[in-house]
Amino acid sequence: MDIEIRRAYRDELVDILERAAAEGWNPGLGDAAPFWAADPEGYLVAEADKRVVGTISLVRYGADYAFLGFYIVDPQVRGQGVGLRLWNAAMDLAGGRLVGLDGVVPQQENYRRSGFAYAHANIRHGGRVESAMPTDSRLTPVSPVHMPLIVDYDARFTPARREAFLREWLKEQETRQSVALLHGTGISGYGTIRASREGFKIGPLFSDTDVGAEVIFRALVASVGGGEIFLDIPAPNAEAKALCVRHGLSPVFETARMYRGAAPDLPLGHIYGITSFELG
Repeated sequence: MDIEIRRAYRDELVDILERAAAEGWNPGLGDAAPFWAADPEGYLVAEADKRVVGTISLVRYGADYAFLGFYIVDPQVRGQGVGLRLWNAAMDLAGGRLVGLDGVVPQQENYRRSGFAYAHANIRHGGRVESAMPTDSRLTPVSPVHMPLIVDYDARFTPARREAFLREWLKEQETRQSVALLHGTGISGYGTIRASREGFKIGPLFSDTDVGAEVIFRALVASVGGGEIFLDIPAPNAEAKALCVRHGLSPVFETARMYRGAAPDLPLGHIYGITSFELG
């Protein structure tokens, strides 16, 4: 079987997201634009006989950090070297960058053999939630005027700044809403909720305090009128787990956050929801 590994075209990212949906990963309905903005050259496909048979992404955030995702090979061609070709091409894109991934638990040993070390678990919680909009004077919908503050604040919780991604991710639209907590001339937390194939996913949810995280969570749920809500939390954050318990969210899926290179010292105690399993 002749395989060509090449960069994906913009319209093929929609197909990549559909493949992720077929795997049960429940991507957001409006993910394509911000995902592409993060790194237009970071999506690869394996093509055989003019048909895409596998995908992978290596989204680079600046010169020092990248995140690997969308590693999917069609079942009928697994075991034929397609996955290895994709993997090697992605690692070539990474260069000497620190690379993170959220891998399904059964593949953890394979990733370890490829130079990745386990950092912590991320656990998706889900359930039906209803909430009234909190009455908190600090709470505000995110608008373009907040972008410089949010880009700076977001950089505290990720290994690299991600301005290009956030400028698309935080655009208010029918499928996605974002709110922030103002604090003096800055902010003390923010979060996003987006419609997905199934229900709504909250992410990121960053906050200086557990009280702030609660306010942001309730505001996001209220903004979509409630429903089936999913939140991906880092397992070491006990307060994030407590938030899930308070709102009746139960564990439904787990990934292993792993890094190739020295794991970044992130403030997991203030990360109440990661952005996505695909982009970190």
